[in-house]
Amino acid sequence: MGGRSSEREVSLRSGKRVFESLKSQGFNVISIDLVDDLVEQLKTAKVEIVYNILHGRFGEDGAVQGLLELAGIPYTGSKVLASALAMDKLAAKRVFDAVGIPTPKYSAIEPTADPAKEAARILDVFTLPFILKPVSEGSSVGVSLIKKETGFSSILSQAVSEFKEVFIEEYVKGQEITVGIIGTGKELQALPILELVPKNEFYDYEAKYTAGKTEFILPARLSKELTQLVQATALKAHQALGCYGVSRIDLIVTAAGIPYVHEVNSIPGMTEQSDLPAEAQEAGISFDQLVVKILESAY
Repeated sequence: MGGRSSEREVSLRSGKRVFESLKSQGFNVISIDLVDDLVEQLKTAKVEIVYNILHGRFGEDGAVQGLLELAGIPYTGSKVLASALAMDKLAAKRVFDAVGIPTPKYSAIEPTADPAKEAARILDVFTLPFILKPVSEGSSVGVSLIKKETGFSSILSQAVSEFKEVFIEEYVKGQEITVGIIGTGKELQALPILELVPKNEFYDYEAKYTAGKTEFILPARLSKELTQLVQATALKAHQALGCYGVSRIDLIVTAAGIPYVHEVNSIPGMTEQSDLPAEAQEAGISFDQLVVKILESAY
């Protein structure tokens, strides 16, 4: 848990809760904050299995997964390729396009190009408002809703300077929902759908992690038919990227009833405020049961 990404604090909170759950259930468990000598720590502790609750870069993007593959240590969650694809939002969207999963229109920004020219190109192609996103960050870090042309070039330049890889995404209006996926093989299942009604203009970092900034509706206000379509779309997105054991799929459902996938989280949060445990609870799965179910997927 922990690690070096912008989501470090969330990971520590998730990790603490998972650690306490495993310990209370009788597992011989230690917690490791991701540091430079991770391999040495794993060897010294004679770790038999890793419960990975790292979020963001180096922990959710295939890097740690590759290290654990080399070390021959089983670990929870998706393997190297699926982790990398889910973390790289542009790569994921290209996969969705290839298999026919609806996803908002998008355009990559060339990091070495003149920001003014890139801004002009985007304004020719996209209708305001639109979204500016880093390619490989989570928890809505660095996400901006662009509502006017004035100042867009400088915002774009600053985003490229800070995150290197960014892209533009069409702003799709509708119900913001998220669907947890757990299990493997025949036991793969989509959990009840959670609807998110942020007090802010969109579900940004503040709305995600500040109490009272978002209303949570579980199950989501969707018809039976639309619920089934959304869950089927979420399962298809999970499988398209090759995710394994657990994921959480974020979607927007338009007034026309079209579910657009805009992000796949291969290691969803497990804090008291996190979406996945709430959805599991709605399905009759306790937090302890959820933790063990994810742990079992490592094998």
